[in-house]
Amino acid sequence: MPSHPEFRVIGVIGMPEIKEGDDLADLILKASEAQGTPIEDRDIVVVTQKIVSKTEGALVDLKTVEPSELAKTMAADWDKDPRHVEVVLKESRRIVRMDHGVLITETKHGFICANSGVDASNVPGEDMLCLLPKDPDASAERIREAIRQRTGHSVAVIISDTFGRPWRDGTTDIAIGTAGMDPLKDYRGEADQFGRTLRVSVAAVADEVTGAAELVTGKNQEIPVTLVRGFQYEESAEGSKTLIRGASLDMFR
Repeated sequence: MPSHPEFRVIGVIGMPEIKEGDDLADLILKASEAQGTPIEDRDIVVVTQKIVSKTEGALVDLKTVEPSELAKTMAADWDKDPRHVEVVLKESRRIVRMDHGVLITETKHGFICANSGVDASNVPGEDMLCLLPKDPDASAERIREAIRQRTGHSVAVIISDTFGRPWRDGTTDIAIGTAGMDPLKDYRGEADQFGRTLRVSVAAVADEVTGAAELVTGKNQEIPVTLVRGFQYEESAEGSKTLIRGASLDMFR
């Protein structure tokens, strides 16, 4: 009798406060080994964006920011810090919508999100902001390759971040960077349980895995890394860019 499908989500505890230049792969390996759950072959290592950005120095001190006239006007309308607004604008490719004191932008990566992903939470210093990594797929690949070199294990790596959703309340974590796994599961051409051919079903498995991992990391539990073990994924070098819907197919752009 076949075993029932299942996978585990293991929080990696004991990670130190991350600083620019830290070797994330080394810190993850040491922490996972110290808690008795060393990384295994085919694990998915989910790493929160914030610690990746910190190691890469993707931080901005508002004391160094000179806001533009546009930023000053927008900030005055919404009672915001114009320097913060300026950073958001600089990290954006275009403004999608402005309303209710929220700025929705398209980032330089192609993500549609609030405030270009610029965030002040879990960053030391009242005037410090954290930006998204410049290339989250490359960040994921560097961590993946370092783990492979040091352990011999082939793993997948996801860089996660928290996004809102336009039609539902609440946030969820999604994959903004991937390495070593296909972020999509394409069911098109397969048959459903009644023999009908599936024509449009493509699952965003990297996002689904990331959402499951967030149930362990939480927002204030100081667990920035999880190991997802037992999830069956297809290996791929595609990266997360395949998750971004093209403009020609986007009905809301």
